[in-house]
Amino acid sequence: MADINKLLLHYLEYLELEKNRSDMTLRNYDFYLRRFLNFSKISDPVSLTPSLVRDFKLYLSRFIDKSNEKLINSTINYHLIALRGFLSYLIRQENVDVMPPDKIELLKQGDREIGVLDEDQLERLLKQPNREIPIGIRDFAVLQLLFSTGLRVSELVSLDISDINLKTREISVLGKGRKRRVVFVSDRAAEALEDWVAWREKNLKSLVGLQAEMTPLFLQLHGRKPKDAKAEDLRLGVRGVQYMVDRYALKAGLVNKPSPHTLRHSFATDLLRHGADIRSVQEMLGHKNIATTQIYTHVTNPQLKEVHR
Repeated sequence: MADINKLLLHYLEYLELEKNRSDMTLRNYDFYLRRFLNFSKISDPVSLTPSLVRDFKLYLSRFIDKSNEKLINSTINYHLIALRGFLSYLIRQENVDVMPPDKIELLKQGDREIGVLDEDQLERLLKQPNREIPIGIRDFAVLQLLFSTGLRVSELVSLDISDINLKTREISVLGKGRKRRVVFVSDRAAEALEDWVAWREKNLKSLVGLQAEMTPLFLQLHGRKPKDAKAEDLRLGVRGVQYMVDRYALKAGLVNKPSPHTLRHSFATDLLRHGADIRSVQEMLGHKNIATTQIYTHVTNPQLKEVHR
């Protein structure tokens, strides 16, 4: 009898080594699949049946999260997609006789809603950091860079100082699937970035005692730093940026609760509204499939219709 927990570990290793999936993808798949295993209590993948998957769907549809809300259909589908991938792996790589992945049907979803900020909301958000203090200089650069480039927050926090070229205003980004792409920085964002880099170069050695050019671009500035801390230990994280946006959005009185990804959505939507072709936007966002980029046309098309009335 095959041990399903051991096979799950093999699958995650396969995704990492053979498919070159990101750390975030690995963590998500591990979470989704372990939630299924905890629910099903099965130890042998052969016990995975259509009726068990149906029961799992029902469990997820009734699940109440920490925010006291039900899971939306897209989140439930993430679980089912992970399960499909696991079954495909078992059939193709482990020669295990399990149910066909296409027997798992995804839930129907309506048109994806894209949250964006209008010009006034964006300006209100950008006015919040106090640029007279180090943390405000850093945060202003982060916010400007998110909107100016459309970077994913995971891409932004992964940037090293060596990835940016302030003279050409280009940034080399390691995106999904560990693929490199170049993004360009607006004049306003470049100025904010120059201010942060200047402060960083002046103060980094006193913070961690290391060479400024060998370290993360954005650093944590809160809390006490241990004497043996390395610069990598001080890298600003995804949660730090999420908290930053939450805090400034609250100060700006933005009731729609924007996230870092809202700035990415706003970047893409702004480009399309100003006539950029969708292939160029796809490249700048680092989308593998143009269908992912086309979701932004649902936001811009109604506005174009208004123009022609």
